[in-house]
Amino acid sequence: MASYLKTFQRFVLKNTENLVFNEAPKLVRQLQRSDTVARGIQQGIKIGLDALAGTVENPTPALPAGRPVSSNFVPTAHRARKVVYAPDLDGRADPGEVVWTWVVYEDDPSRGKDRPVLVVGRDRRVLLGLMLSSQDHHRDDPNWASIGAGNWDHDGRVSWVRLDRVLDVPEEGIRREGAILEREVFDIVAARLRAEYSWT
Repeated sequence: MASYLKTFQRFVLKNTENLVFNEAPKLVRQLQRSDTVARGIQQGIKIGLDALAGTVENPTPALPAGRPVSSNFVPTAHRARKVVYAPDLDGRADPGEVVWTWVVYEDDPSRGKDRPVLVVGRDRRVLLGLMLSSQDHHRDDPNWASIGAGNWDHDGRVSWVRLDRVLDVPEEGIRREGAILEREVFDIVAARLRAEYSWT
């Protein structure tokens, strides 16, 4: 029994030393380089201070009243069609433009957020859009592609576009036109749609 205990103690000591002296410093360095962590901490502090001050009644936004919302997510191959770059900031959203619309959360359709969406097509008055995100954890996700920074993000952060799900966006639900995506970047997104999701 004593030999088992000594073996266990050596095992714990060896692995604890590895965690403390090798793995923990790596983790700290990664966290120090991560803008996402810094933004998360800042947002957490702001939410905490707002809660203490009593200025936050509902931190998760509810659906807006009187405005159509984007709530239908479809696998990209199910909406396969010809993709053409045709932006024109004329008040009507066209492929190649980034627009803002209210998008419901997939896991909680009673809640959502206003977010940028890249228009890649249309079905009459319903736009086909790909969601944008500035969250750094999408960097290594094969379902997301980097599109760089643009004036759709007021902080000038790099954005990623989600390729595996198309969002049906009611045209009257658009809050504003955000920007025109550069042709070279749109062509990269279009090439992925063609190669991986049967678009033409």
